[in-house]
Formats: sequence, structure tokens, C-alpha cells
Amino acid sequence: MIAESDKARVSAAIRQAEAQTSGEIFCVIARHSGDYRLVPIAWAAWVALLAPLPMIFLTHWSLRVVYLSQIAVFLLVVLLLSIPGLRFHIVPRRARHDRAHAEAMRQFSAQGLDKTEHRTGVLIFASAGERYAEIVADAGINEKVAPDIWNDAVKALVTEIKAGRPAEGFIAAIERCGNVLAHHFPPGALKRGELPDKLLEI
Repeated sequence: MIAESDKARVSAAIRQAEAQTSGEIFCVIARHSGDYRLVPIAWAAWVALLAPLPMIFLTHWSLRVVYLSQIAVFLLVVLLLSIPGLRFHIVPRRARHDRAHAEAMRQFSAQGLDKTEHRTGVLIFASAGERYAEIVADAGINEKVAPDIWNDAVKALVTEIKAGRPAEGFIAAIERCGNVLAHHFPPGALKRGELPDKLLEI
């Protein structure tokens, strides 16, 4: 999703931002946070359940033909809705965002952002399939920074990703997060350099 040269630019932006703060910034971009393979089956089962009604009332087909048609409808709908482009569209927006948020929290723990000495880790997370972005900050930061402070960084990230410039979006978000962190956690006050300065693509 992001070229290696752009990942290097993002890493440089993280180093530059962390030079002004004792906070730690880590970035993750996910192709998608879930495969939602059960969703097409659920939709197909619902369609197949209703499919026999017009056949029973509007045709003279035998029960055997109706039954086989119902199976065919189920299989056809499953195959159609399993196409990735369609599958993500039939998943409710709230479900997609819940799944992406869960993945953001999982990455926060998996990358050790919850293990910094003074709990000053910040995750900048985006999931392309769900069209979701979030900034997750650890307890030490949340004590001083209200969650809505990150909205400007999220907006900058989303705007650039929609325009097809994900690296620019992460760089803009890093700069904004760095400014917030520099205000509350100046350099030298706490230990720095506990996490790698990188953008992880999953």
C-alpha cells in the first residue's frame, strides 16, 4: 500500500517529531481489519429463505425444483457477495468500525505501546478496508490530553488517504501528534527511544 521510500519518509517524520518530545509514536496501516467471511453467508441465508415464496405462489414448480432453486440462490448469493469489493459494502458501518477499533487496540498492545516506561506511547492507525482511522494514546498521555485533541490529526490522515496519498497523511498526523506531545512531554523529561520509528503495514 505504501512504497518503501514513503515508509522511510514516515520514519524520518517520526524521528523529527520525537526529537521535540519524550513521547513515542508508532504507525500502522492495515489493508483491512477483518475478512468478514461469515457476512455473505448470513445474507445468502436470508435471501434463500425468502426465495421460495415467489416460486410457490407464482409458479407450478414441484417442491423438488423449488428446493433445488433455493440451494442455487444461496450458493449464487454467497459467491457474489464474497467478492471483496462487495463484501465490505454489505458489512454495516458500525461493525466495520468496531472491528477496526479492535484491531487498533490489538496493535497497540502487540507493538508494545502499552509498555513504555511512563506510558507515553501513541499509535496512529488506519485501516483501508474499513475506511477507519484512529489515534490511540496510553494512560500517561490520556491523563493530560483529551481524546478530541487528536481529531485534527485524524482528519489530516483521512483526507490524504482519500486523496491517494497515505504517506502524506501519516506525516501530517505525526506532525500534529508531535506538537501535542511536545507541549505536554518535552524532550529530556522522560526516557525516549523505546520503540522503533516506523510505519508497519499489515
